[in-house]
Amino acid sequence: MAKLDFKKLNFIDTEYETIENDKEKNVPLQAKEQKGIVKQIDSEYQLAFSFNEAKRKTWLTRLKLYNNQKRDADKVGDPLMFTIFNTIHAALWDDRLMVNWEGRGGQGDEDVEENLNSLSDYDYDIMGKAEIDYEWNWDAEFFGRGLCLLMDFDREKGVQAPIPEVIDPTCFVRDPRAKSVNGNRNGSGAMRFGGYEIGMTYWELKDNPAYFNLAQLKKDKEIKSTLDDTRQARRDAQNLENFANKEEELKKYENYEFRIWRWFTSLRGQKYMIELANSRSLIIRMQKLDKRWPIVDRALYPMSHDWDGVTIPDLTEDKQRAKAVLLNLGLDSAKSEVLPNYLFDQTRIKNKNDLNLRTNKFIPVDGRVDNAILPVQKSTVHQYANLIMEILDTAAQRATATPEIQQGIMSSKQRTLGELELVSSKVDTRYSMSAKLYGLSEANFWRQYYSLYKKHFKDKIDEKIIRISGAFAPIFRPLTRENIIADIDPDVKIESKVISESKRQRDLNKYISLAQILLQDPNNNRRFIQKRTAKFFGMSKEEIDQTFPPTVDELHAEEENEIMNNDKWANVSVVDDHQTHLSIHSKANPNGKSAAHIRAHKKAMLMKRNRPDLFPPLPEPQFTAPAMKTKGEGPAPTTPTQ
Repeated sequence: MAKLDFKKLNFIDTEYETIENDKEKNVPLQAKEQKGIVKQIDSEYQLAFSFNEAKRKTWLTRLKLYNNQKRDADKVGDPLMFTIFNTIHAALWDDRLMVNWEGRGGQGDEDVEENLNSLSDYDYDIMGKAEIDYEWNWDAEFFGRGLCLLMDFDREKGVQAPIPEVIDPTCFVRDPRAKSVNGNRNGSGAMRFGGYEIGMTYWELKDNPAYFNLAQLKKDKEIKSTLDDTRQARRDAQNLENFANKEEELKKYENYEFRIWRWFTSLRGQKYMIELANSRSLIIRMQKLDKRWPIVDRALYPMSHDWDGVTIPDLTEDKQRAKAVLLNLGLDSAKSEVLPNYLFDQTRIKNKNDLNLRTNKFIPVDGRVDNAILPVQKSTVHQYANLIMEILDTAAQRATATPEIQQGIMSSKQRTLGELELVSSKVDTRYSMSAKLYGLSEANFWRQYYSLYKKHFKDKIDEKIIRISGAFAPIFRPLTRENIIADIDPDVKIESKVISESKRQRDLNKYISLAQILLQDPNNNRRFIQKRTAKFFGMSKEEIDQTFPPTVDELHAEEENEIMNNDKWANVSVVDDHQTHLSIHSKANPNGKSAAHIRAHKKAMLMKRNRPDLFPPLPEPQFTAPAMKTKGEGPAPTTPTQ
């Protein structure tokens, strides 16, 4: 490996290969270089696979337990894991995490901030973020850590958005020492290598110019196929047959699915994504990456310094199995009560066929009929079984903060309203912790989202038109690179929808009380107070602008801002509403002209206080009442007079 020329490895995806008469062209690596890389990846794979195999088999077994349709027809299963899992999953998925971009104070950051908020909201649907979150959350809750690949960018006109993809954890093998994908801020505990198996047809590979060496693809059955194992485990849970062997009957250049390993590793300190076929012996794609892996991980109950953490099946599997055993014992006991075994006196019942009971059948016996047949005495399920099942159920509820009322069923015990409200508040506290943990991964997702736009959205080339829900009709806004990429990368703030709404309502209640006091003072900025109140009520910027249309002074001050932003002087008039101007001028670029203009307004305010005779009061605007409309006449004009 030391003899390889790694200068040849520093490339990004371009048009690598064309196939003419099964001969490859433009392959970026020499055979010797490919062999060295394959050898390194194979050693990493063997270490990662052996480390992850035990955990992977446990996960596949739990998938069958989660939805076991292959159990015996005369047995019943207990849905404890399913019930608790979906209660938590529904609560966290319904609580959409809201993204809010905040600029760092550079020139034009306010506009970029607003554009990014509109863009991310528009791309939410284009990327299928709701479906991504469903699967991503599901994996985090069931396997301990969910993985989302965010690396590709769709440049198709009308789309132009990143492409997120949820990685199946049961196919993923990774560095044994990794604590998370990218570690902490310094990279400590980051994954050195890892990857997962995917399936693609020849034509899916051929359509992507990033792939090469396609003429050397072979139909080979991977002995340790994590992809086939995972698929079959899910089919076993559904009680369906295995179909993997029938795949070999398909033709290579039609719809045959090649098993491909997508591997993430470093070569001489530079991160790469490398894809291998033919049992990981043939490199068919190689892409240089940035300093961080393009995988965002999400955990539900993480443990410090540990990748796997605690999962919902960890807390419920043993209890579900125990409950299922007790349930089936109780079922067998109930059946034996309906169809018991009997002892009979052979000296009195001569024909054994007489014991085959039917309605209105008479059985002759010799002598008295008492004590001819007696039921066999046997033990039944003890009454403690119900107590044990209740203890198991309660233990699972406590561990996962999912009481009966949270599951949507009435509590088995009578509780006061105060007790129910206290339980509900504590459940919300536990769930809000999970939502905050999800918020950490959500922030990393949107940072990666921004970096993809920064990398792929080209200046003076790309333009994207987004649709914004306006107060009256949809607004279509064109965006170029300068509209969404700031000089300094913005911060991203993630808030739980539930927590955000609760906080907004709390702040609204406080502000309404304060606003009532502030509005009593005529010197306070009544217009600002009203706008602020409207914002607390959840009105958008456009709705606020329509409700409170800009005044003449506000429009004039904004025009002055444009003049001062170009480092030109704007005059101050004696008839200006100086308080309004100062409020608008606070948004102007800080330079010598804007600072001097603001000082002039402040000086004018002082002069107005000391020499009010120099500032005659302006008459209040008056409006004439509309005249009554008479038959045959048009509406009377209404004009303001000053």
